[in-house]
Amino acid sequence: MALEASLHEETKDDHLLLWILVWSELIAFGILIISFLVISAFQVEAFELARLHLRPGIAGANTLILLVSGYHVAVAMRQRNQLETVKRPLIVAAGLGFCFVSVKLFEYWGEVRFSGDATLDSFFELYFIITGFHLMHVFFGAIALLLVAWRPARENLVLIATLWHVIDLVWLVIFPILYLA
Repeated sequence: MALEASLHEETKDDHLLLWILVWSELIAFGILIISFLVISAFQVEAFELARLHLRPGIAGANTLILLVSGYHVAVAMRQRNQLETVKRPLIVAAGLGFCFVSVKLFEYWGEVRFSGDATLDSFFELYFIITGFHLMHVFFGAIALLLVAWRPARENLVLIATLWHVIDLVWLVIFPILYLA
């Protein structure tokens, strides 16, 4: 009985730490996005001009890639009572995460030449900070997905699924603000 209570208490603490991590990530991204919106209000013409150099079609494809990846993580969560069955959807999700990274790097390759323009400087500085920070989360999240697939445990599955969906959520906010606004 004492062991069961101790395990329940550890699980509660783990969930508390998970939610502290989630909220700290949301706050960090929120500060970056709000900064982008505030500066864009002061430099309307420069931001409109800079957006012409972005490729929303590629970003839209990357959005679809992340959503399909998130779907596979959700499939793994539904199968969490049979840990051997979570491996495949987690590996697919990680592969799609790496695909997102590759597409984003390809997108950067076409955009980096515009970042040296003094007129567009503020836009591209914030753009690369926000999307680069997100890109790092996707990359390391995909590695974590592979690690959980390699040695699945329910607690780790809940942790990575929550974080992966937060990464998806953040992109769903970034995409329209940076590319479509």
